[in-house]
Formats: sequence, structure tokens, C-alpha cells
Amino acid sequence: MLALLGLLTIITLLVLIMSKKASAVVALIIVPIIFALIGGLGGKIGEFMINGVKGIAPVGTMFIFAILFFGILTDAGTFQPIIDKILKVAGSDPVKIAIGTAILAMIVHLDGSGAVTFLVTIPAMLPLFDALTMDRKVLATIVALSAGVMNILPWGGPTLRAATALKVPVTELFTPVLPAVIVGILFVIFIAYRLGKKERNRIGDIKISDEIAFTKEIDEEKQQIARPKMFVVNILTIIVAIAVLISGKLPPTSVFMIAFSFSLVINYPKVSEQKERIDAHAKEALMMASILFAAGVFTGILNESGMIQAMADAAVSAIPSSLGRFIPVIVGIISMPASLLFDPDSFYFGVLPVLASTAEALGIPAIEVGRAAILGQMTTGFPISPLTGSTFLLIGLSGVDFGEHQKKTIPYAFATTIVMLIVSIIIGVISI
Repeated sequence: MLALLGLLTIITLLVLIMSKKASAVVALIIVPIIFALIGGLGGKIGEFMINGVKGIAPVGTMFIFAILFFGILTDAGTFQPIIDKILKVAGSDPVKIAIGTAILAMIVHLDGSGAVTFLVTIPAMLPLFDALTMDRKVLATIVALSAGVMNILPWGGPTLRAATALKVPVTELFTPVLPAVIVGILFVIFIAYRLGKKERNRIGDIKISDEIAFTKEIDEEKQQIARPKMFVVNILTIIVAIAVLISGKLPPTSVFMIAFSFSLVINYPKVSEQKERIDAHAKEALMMASILFAAGVFTGILNESGMIQAMADAAVSAIPSSLGRFIPVIVGIISMPASLLFDPDSFYFGVLPVLASTAEALGIPAIEVGRAAILGQMTTGFPISPLTGSTFLLIGLSGVDFGEHQKKTIPYAFATTIVMLIVSIIIGVISI
């Protein structure tokens, strides 16, 4: 019963959001409540919701101050010289810009944090995409795919969880699939190339010197709030903030609270100016923070009610014994879509051990099931899942609709996983 309710909850949510029948905020709150009531859990819904919100609170708070922080720096014109430099290298060619975005996101994601990747890459590239009238959904898709394929690295959350659950060294789990991951990285760059080419065909020829407003026509209001003399200080602030984020010496929320306060005071010392700058970005911050907290309600109800665990048990029992020897391949195929159903802890500590044990009983090495899982479950799949806060960080910073992002990105994410799975089968690290 709980498994069916959980599945119906997620399917209903995705249908409503992707068909634009309901906003993400409303669907994330109302849908799980309705199915919890159907399941007779009405008396505990409030508790489930609060626990879920508590879990997402640090991410939500971080997101609010991150938007304000990068908003202040954008107002101050911090990214303008960087954009001008990129334009000199990439020119006005959307293909080069798309590929550059993918490479930048991959480099940033070497720290294994999706939040950091989105917070660094999106604000840096968004003004450039807007200036060239490139589709923001393309930006979100490229960054999502780049972060997803890099999330398979040994220090990434999914790989560490899989190694822990299977009680194997992380290098033994990851190293054999490294060739497949490299192919996956190249495939993502190819996708970026294709998306950039489509944008180039759609936009046509753009001459930077004539048509890009920020290089020739200076908006009077922007000129008034720009702080070009603070460029070095602002860049150093970004570098320090990112360094502290990566080091883990302070929680991300604290980092952005401090960075925001410092950048606001340094760039706009007058209280009246500070209020104006906060007001300018408050709407966006509040809107996306509300989605994050709504996502907390969604995951809280599904986790606390036992729906996700029930789905995990049902998924394992649904595999016929005759297909046992194909378990690694089956897991590889469903790993990316499974990100829409299971959070990483539920999958890697709940579903994976049972699947691995079943495979082992049939003579299939359990580690192969783990390798298949990390090719998609919360790797290529995490930036499109409603079960991860960083997904909403990505769409919030990009300014794209959640449903539109899923429709555009899911096919590419699934294709990336399948390509890596095929390579893994060819080189013999996953049996068939």
C-alpha cells in the first residue's frame, strides 16, 4: 500500500509539474499531503512536514543568501570584465560558449558539490547567455549534465555511499568504470556542442560590436550602481567564499551570510543603497526559497511515512528470478530514472544491498551492481530529481521552469548513463 502511494505521489507530482497543471510549490506541498491522507496518515502529516522542512532548512537559507550575494556582485558589475574576456576567446559563437560552460562546470565539480558547481557556474555564464539571447534551459541542461557525470568521482556522495553499503574499497568500485566515465564526459561535451550548434542556428550571426548591449550601450541605471573600482575586492571575496566552501571549515549557510554582508557593505555603504539592492533581489530569493521548503515537505512526507522504503522493497521483489543474472544491466538502465524515486540514502543503503545480495546468490559479483548503480542513480540523475535541494538551486539560479528543465535534460541524462553502461559492458566491468 505504502509503495503504491509513494509511486503515485511521485508520478502525480511529475505529471502536474511537467504539464504545467500546477506550480512546483503547490504540487510539492499538496500532492504528498493528499496521498498521505489517503494512506490514513493524517494525524502525522504535520510532524512529517516539519521534519522535512528542518532537513532542507540549511539549503534554503544558503540559497537565499547566495542569491543575494551573487545579485549584489552582479549589480556591482563584477562579472562584466570576466564576460568580456570570455567573449574575446569564444567570440559570439554559441558552440564555443556551450562547450566552455560544460568544461567550467566539470572543473568546478571536482570538489564533488553540486551546490558549489551551480553557485559558481550559473552566475558566471548566465549574463553571457542572456547577452547572446541563448536559451537559459540550454545553460541549465549543460551544467546539470556536467555536474552529473562528474558526481561519479570517488569522493562523490553516490560512489562513497555505494562503497560503504557494499563494504568494498571505493577505488575497487570506481577505477574499473573510469574508462566509461571518461567516455561519458566526452559524450556530455558532445551534447554541449550539439546544443550550442542548435542555438547558433536559431540565433544566427551576432556581431558583438554591434548587437551586444553590454559592450556598447551602457544602461544608465546599471552604470549608477556599478562599482568597477571594487572589482579586485569582489573577486577576492568570491575566491575566499568558494575556498571556505570547499574546505568545509564553515557551513555553506554561514559562508554566504558572511559573504553577502561583507559585499553589501563594501559596495554599497549607505543604508538606503543596501535596502534598494536587497529589494531588487528579494522577490527571486523568496520565490525559489519557497520551492526549496516545499521540496522539504515533499521529501519529509515520503521519507517519514515509509513510502520510499516501501518502494525500495517493492522494487527489489519485482525482479523475477529468471532475470537475476541481468541484475547489473537492469540496475544500470534504471539507475538514472531511479533518481526520481529514491533519495541517495534510501537507494544505496536500502535498495542496493538487497539487489547486490540477490545478484551474488546467482553468481554475479555484487560490486558490478554497485558499478551499474553509480552510472546514474543520483549522479547523472541528481540535477533533475525533486528529491535533491541542489536541483532547485540550479533552476533557481538559471531562472528556468522545473518542468521545462526536466523535459529537456532527462533524455540527455538517460542517454549519458546508457552510453557509460554500454562502455562498461564492452570492457567487461559489468557482466551480461
